[in-house]
Amino acid sequence: MPALLVVPLALALAYFALLDGWYLVRVPCAALRARLLQPRLPDLLAESRHAGRVLPSDLDLLLHMNNARYLREADVARAAHLARSGVLGALRALGARAVLAASCARYRRSLSLLEAFEVRTRLLGWDDRAFYLEARFVRARDGFVCAVLRSSQHVLGASPERVVQHLCKRRVESPELPEDLLLWIAYNKASSRLLRAESGVDDVAKDQ
Repeated sequence: MPALLVVPLALALAYFALLDGWYLVRVPCAALRARLLQPRLPDLLAESRHAGRVLPSDLDLLLHMNNARYLREADVARAAHLARSGVLGALRALGARAVLAASCARYRRSLSLLEAFEVRTRLLGWDDRAFYLEARFVRARDGFVCAVLRSSQHVLGASPERVVQHLCKRRVESPELPEDLLLWIAYNKASSRLLRAESGVDDVAKDQ
């Protein structure tokens, strides 16, 4: 019997040693749970909430949740949100996919060991290339917004407008994007132009 355990233990060890094991499990599980066990969001712009807690593996040297974990938790919450809103299903039906093209984070207050929080995710709007989402890390004990993350999800194989039209069965205009988000989008475009100029790439070649 012990010999029979060697192979599965070795495979499990290799999986977690060579791959980002928990991430590869959590993201699809979060999307599947959201799709099968949680109610559909009533509106495309509605907020979804994903509960979390700071674990020992999340800590940095100052015993706070480290900055990379915020991005990780935002990824998990975003997958669940897109599943509950129906965007993932619409992308799949159109043979398209969405990829993370840019993100930014603002950290306002730290989260400590075993502290409970919610990731509140909402769609801010879209343009001809991308969906723009916001994730707020809200401390459970007092509702303080500890961090805010913005992300740009570029749609490949379709357009955001077509995805929304497929989902809503009619043409829907994006809500007006917040001023700070427009400035961030402009920064990303300016950065792309500079990088293309540095590398000698024709401006026609678009970043993802």
